[in-house]
Amino acid sequence: MRSYGARRWAAFGLLVLAVGANAPALAEPLETLQVVTASGTHTFEVEIAADDASRERGLMNRRFMPANRGMLFEFEQNAPVSFWMKNTYIPLDMIFISPAGRVTNVVAEAEPLSERVIPSGPPCAAVLEVNGGVARSIGLEVGDTVRHAFFEH
Repeated sequence: MRSYGARRWAAFGLLVLAVGANAPALAEPLETLQVVTASGTHTFEVEIAADDASRERGLMNRRFMPANRGMLFEFEQNAPVSFWMKNTYIPLDMIFISPAGRVTNVVAEAEPLSERVIPSGPPCAAVLEVNGGVARSIGLEVGDTVRHAFFEH
């Protein structure tokens, strides 16, 4: 009986190690960001992608993102950018933002695992990625405001 229990706990330990090895690494501390729309102020906790390596990695290989979470991609200059969804398993809304924190474009429900290039349209200083459908659910429109320390106000 004891050996069965020991084997069961050993198997459980191996399962925990296997699951942990496939989980994404813990991100930097989350920062608070607010999106102001006609329906109100909506608060998100975001990871920051402010260097080439973190911007390239983005939300790739993740199978889930909690509600009210996201990633803010910060760029050194205001310029047109483009994204793709290669190795990204969850549908995302991409919110393109000016240096002043104004929404310049919204791409809703970007297709997971797609290599289709998604352009920003007008130049932007940042891109906020949130779960697909969030932009619609909060009534997000071009011209709405994003509040975060990165933006001039």
